[in-house]
Amino acid sequence: MPGDFEAPPPKVLRFGILGAARIAPAALIRPARSNPAAVVQAVASRDPATAARFAAKHAIPFTRQDYDALINDSNIDAVYIPLPNSLHAVWTMRALEAGKHVLCEKPLTANAEEALQVTSAAERTGRVLMEAFHYRFHPFARRMRDIIDNGELGSLRQVRTWICFPLPRFSDIRYQYDLAGGAQMDAGCYAVHMARLLGREEPKVVGARAKLHSRDIDRAMRAELSFPSGHTGTATCSMWSSSTLHIAARVVGSRGELRALNPLTPQLYNRLAVKANGHSRVERLSRRPTYDYQLDAFCDAVMRGAPLLVPPSDSIANMEVIDAIYDAAGMRRRGT
Repeated sequence: MPGDFEAPPPKVLRFGILGAARIAPAALIRPARSNPAAVVQAVASRDPATAARFAAKHAIPFTRQDYDALINDSNIDAVYIPLPNSLHAVWTMRALEAGKHVLCEKPLTANAEEALQVTSAAERTGRVLMEAFHYRFHPFARRMRDIIDNGELGSLRQVRTWICFPLPRFSDIRYQYDLAGGAQMDAGCYAVHMARLLGREEPKVVGARAKLHSRDIDRAMRAELSFPSGHTGTATCSMWSSSTLHIAARVVGSRGELRALNPLTPQLYNRLAVKANGHSRVERLSRRPTYDYQLDAFCDAVMRGAPLLVPPSDSIANMEVIDAIYDAAGMRRRGT
């Protein structure tokens, strides 16, 4: 019957971008240029002049007057959302309700309650929703997890992750509470996600200590984790601390250990060192950008129904840990 007809997936996924964000060229615009399944069709900004300059600089064909105009554009299939954290939930839900698939920058929302809300919207609308944890799609992340899964390290004992980088630009939106900023939100969401990936289970937060930029904004955070099987972990992050630049992971097991250098952006440099069962080796993985792999995965999910490595349920779990870290540190959760 005519009413049962379902349109086939598009041959090319047409993206619109909400906001002229600095991350957009690396995260979407450049990857789309080398991906025949994706094209960046339009951009919208709060200021139309800003959108026009951004579009001209990055060869984006169209601009839209505002965010609502873009998400309701019938020539757009998917929306990329790199807005401030506090705006992720509302615009993700609006885009989903407008029938658009959504690739949203991390963290998906300001807290776990919002993550539940956007997940419900994705289920209700039948659209693809994916949080942009770009590192997870790279072979480096898969290789780390494979080494743990194959038992080479033995029983897990400790998982430690660090995402620390300098951001002394204190006027940046990442230092504003009303925009759901803070080191734990910006850098720490990666540290938590990586600890969960390598720990293979959902951890309990047993303690957290923040270094403050202001009363409600953490410039650094260290969280102590406990996993159901008995191993422990730490997730450390900073935007301004004595740990100026430290992006790494370490996993210790009963038979050996794994050390990963730069698992976040392995396209720049990466090193995976394994010592186990009396042997040592160093592996180096692909230098193809993480964002290219991420766009491949998103297009596959929309166009071919491929399963998501980072489904909304994973985003909820990650935000639950982040909420618990703020609780343990005696700080307000974001978005409250």
